[in-house]
Amino acid sequence: MKGLVIRSTGSWYDIRDEEGLIWQCRLRGKFKFQDLKVTNPVAVGDSVYWEIEDETKQTGLINDILPRHNYIARKSVHKSAHAHLLAANVDQLIIVATLTFPRTSLGFIDRLLVVAESFRVPCIVIFNKQDLFDDETKAYQQELLDLYNQLGYLCFTTSSVTGEGIETFQNLLQGKISVLSGHSGVGKSTLVNTIAPDLNLRTNNVSTFANKGVHTTTFAEMFEIAPDTFIIDSPGIKELGLSEMEKEEISHYFPEMRNLLNECKFHNCLHIDEPKCAVKDAVEAGDIAMSRYESYLSMIGGQDNRR
Repeated sequence: MKGLVIRSTGSWYDIRDEEGLIWQCRLRGKFKFQDLKVTNPVAVGDSVYWEIEDETKQTGLINDILPRHNYIARKSVHKSAHAHLLAANVDQLIIVATLTFPRTSLGFIDRLLVVAESFRVPCIVIFNKQDLFDDETKAYQQELLDLYNQLGYLCFTTSSVTGEGIETFQNLLQGKISVLSGHSGVGKSTLVNTIAPDLNLRTNNVSTFANKGVHTTTFAEMFEIAPDTFIIDSPGIKELGLSEMEKEEISHYFPEMRNLLNECKFHNCLHIDEPKCAVKDAVEAGDIAMSRYESYLSMIGGQDNRR
């Protein structure tokens, strides 16, 4: 039978069958030994073939995974050469950021945008909690909106208090599978509850929405907020290592740098101290934002992106 993986807790997976019933399933032993450079062969969002193991207990066995059209992964905490799958078959990644209470760093936003680019997942940036901002903060925020919009990313503002941007948020989710990402406290769960009030109890009781410093494990869950409309929240995305990415590749996932790569003197230019570097020239000319270049250098240096 065919099913959709809606929750992963490590060794067990909640599978929604074609009737809408939920079954607790585990992998057949052979799956764990497939030649995959991942710590978890099945991810939330995967479509699988499975069979009933115990109808009374509603348990089953996963026999096969259907081909994915994309996925998002981070570096494994325990195995350096492996990746950890966060979600599969997603339509978009939505970053929820705030400029205060708490402040989301531009380095964090840029890292998520690079990850989305590398996995070819469309990305949207939401600046939440508009009701808390003074004129000076709003002016700075407008600069950021202009910056990211010019780079081709859809950005907009929201407030669960005033209702600003809520309809836009709801429309963007419609008919899609969306991964929500953002630091604890930015208002992700409040935004979701604003458009899907019936999820309130579940989000309060699910650790993925609490996002309380979960570093080494990732229990992702998918919620259906409307017919054919799903959100996935995964705390592990906060500590994203740049999985499957060499230093020479990182600039390829900055749209403003990608356009200049053929103009550097060296084909493997890292845009740090090489001569005749088109990217550095663009930074000096103001054509590439200094904040974006600093984010790039941070990623090249493997520095912490969470501040």
